[in-house]
Amino acid sequence: MKTFDKKFLVDELDLPYNDDIVVLNETVDTSRWSIQYELIFKHEEKFYRTYYQVGATESQWEYDDTVKCEEVHQVEKLVKVWEPVK
Repeated sequence: MKTFDKKFLVDELDLPYNDDIVVLNETVDTSRWSIQYELIFKHEEKFYRTYYQVGATESQWEYDDTVKCEEVHQVEKLVKVWEPVK
């Protein structure tokens, strides 16, 4: 787990809008008042995952001045699903 300064992520890295380093920016949950996103980005040759919310008026990180990010890596997985018989 790595802790980043929120100001650094938003002002310096331009997250979550910087397409050069954002690998994934996907909706994971919604409520009446906000949408929660999973964000994976690249920084210093490592990949990190964090979550943020977009409310009625502004984007909000879960933490006030700092944002905890989990280092992640991509793996390929085989998934079994059920499909209709044709």
